[in-house]
Amino acid sequence: MTTNGNDVQALVGPQFLALAEALEAEPASIADAPSLCAGWAVKNVVAHMTTATRYDGPAFAAELAAVGHDLGALLEKLARRDGELPFGKLLDDLRSNTMAVWAPPGGGAPGALSHVVIHGLDITTALELPRTASDEATLLVLASLADGGAAAHFGVDPSGRHLKATDLDWQSGTGEPVEATAGDLVLALAGRARPGIDLSAN
Repeated sequence: MTTNGNDVQALVGPQFLALAEALEAEPASIADAPSLCAGWAVKNVVAHMTTATRYDGPAFAAELAAVGHDLGALLEKLARRDGELPFGKLLDDLRSNTMAVWAPPGGGAPGALSHVVIHGLDITTALELPRTASDEATLLVLASLADGGAAAHFGVDPSGRHLKATDLDWQSGTGEPVEATAGDLVLALAGRARPGIDLSAN
């Protein structure tokens, strides 16, 4: 599996596209269905995922200044406000070249891939749809979360566990066995509650 920055970035666009196609195939009413992101419907998660398509650097800076430079407050505000855009428009934003080449400041291509894979699972898992992220993308995000220490960003510590995916050839760590689908492991490592998985501090 290739992991240099260009190769990782090349994976980002297809994950956004796959999610858009899966959601487009469902009834429009799913826009208002709850996601795994607390308090956010599917439409709010999609709006959050695609913020970069609607706000360039100066526009985002202006929005941030308007909320006293509170990034969390701004992301909440934009997800709720932009979630009221036509759902078809939000799906088009998922398909945009802007999102295919987007990388978050400080996070680079791996951050962009984690963004689309984790939030995609926030949506598809809540809707009981199959995982849309490719196996390669999912494995890279799993490695980043478990082996690269990114799980700490979500307040999760997988140490002392032997994590093993039941649907992909992936395992990590030693200790108490934890087996689940790759999607559920990604979600658990990203701080989402999943049945039968406890990654709280030992």
